[in-house]
Amino acid sequence: MKIGNLSEDAFARLVRAAFDIAFVLDKDGVIEDFSVRKAELLALGCQSWIGRSWVDTVTSESRIKVQEMLASLDDSEDLCWRQVNHAMDKCADLPVQYAVLRLGDDGRFLALGRDMEAIAVLQRRLIETQQSIERDYLRLRHIETKYRILFETGSEAVMLVDGLSFRVLDANSSAQVFVKDGNKKLIGRDITDCFEPTYRDEIQSLLRMAHATGRVEMCRARFVGAGGDCTVSASVFRQESGPHFLVRLLPHGMVARPTSAADQELLFSEALEHSPDGFVLTDRAGVIKSANAEMMTMLGVTSMSQLHGQPLENWLVRGGVDWGVLLTNLRAQTVVKDFSTELRVMAGSTIAVEISALTLNTDQAYYAFYIRDVERARVKETPVVGGMESSVAELSKLVGRMPMRDIVGETVDMIEKMCIQSALELTRNNRASAAEMLGLSRQSLYVKLRRFEMVSDMEVSSIH
Repeated sequence: MKIGNLSEDAFARLVRAAFDIAFVLDKDGVIEDFSVRKAELLALGCQSWIGRSWVDTVTSESRIKVQEMLASLDDSEDLCWRQVNHAMDKCADLPVQYAVLRLGDDGRFLALGRDMEAIAVLQRRLIETQQSIERDYLRLRHIETKYRILFETGSEAVMLVDGLSFRVLDANSSAQVFVKDGNKKLIGRDITDCFEPTYRDEIQSLLRMAHATGRVEMCRARFVGAGGDCTVSASVFRQESGPHFLVRLLPHGMVARPTSAADQELLFSEALEHSPDGFVLTDRAGVIKSANAEMMTMLGVTSMSQLHGQPLENWLVRGGVDWGVLLTNLRAQTVVKDFSTELRVMAGSTIAVEISALTLNTDQAYYAFYIRDVERARVKETPVVGGMESSVAELSKLVGRMPMRDIVGETVDMIEKMCIQSALELTRNNRASAAEMLGLSRQSLYVKLRRFEMVSDMEVSSIH
């Protein structure tokens, strides 16, 4: 490329534009002058290098490179670029890639340099990233080793099942024992095919329930070829590819011998879920948070979603009246036993029940309700004929089951007094709730109490 003769100033500008740093060296390698394009290099104190040997400005491992570049210089050879590191006082070493040219016949040299700091930073980050990846890989290998040891040496039969295809992804040796034919591998099979045909719908329901609730679900099933039933528990967890199930198999009866607190909680949860009495858990406002299978059967609902988030009083025939009585006693005594009332079921009919309840001492206030169906016991009772022919004991059983006006029929002092006494007993002497249960105002109730000499005049006057 012909550009003509360049002046010294033009040549200096050309060098400054093309290279980050340049040195003019005498025949002994001493820096006579320098040119710097980047202001950052000036801040590092490069101007102090004038008059010093180039070798003295680099680190010990770069000295040989500088000496070789100056000693082996030949005009016939192409430029040979080599990286050296300059020693800095207050910061990290400065990496620069140099090529050396001979200037005329007086023995002087021109060292042309490219700043490699940006590349060096990227190289350091790459090395740090590689080291971090190696550490993570080593840690994952250790975790996988521990997992495999625990997985294979455990006495329980465990299988990992894909949540979408229901294929067995992994199974330990204890699970393989359930397969009588050793040539049939569990891995890759559909989980439902591992059980007898009569139990396959039960296994599918178990997995769907575990996926919907996020809790540990259990059922009883029989493995293909097995001589007896086993207890199957399923819990769901999520990985990058989607939901997975951890399926445990226990010979039937082993769950009765818990070995840890977690097993005891699992047994307790299973016992509550399959209790012959209904169970409902609500928050402080009476909103249903959970219910067992018997409670859903009692109300005629098909899924927990029909109950979750609904107020419990919506299912009580007397609604807010019964809920007010229950809530008042729970706040005062924390426990209620054998509260008689009626539930409204999905079909529109009603059933007689007895409710026991307690307050759970947790971070948030929850109420637990145990509901027993007494409809059959009511049917066995002697029917009330009605009128004055019935005894006082028989009439008292009707309080809370129908309005007072239907019980009394005609205004009789004896029947009114009996109803008021029964209402006060049911509400534990809560006169406000008793008045609401009887369909009276508080003032009317106090007037009747005064007439039957069941309250003093002072108490009656205090409500006005």
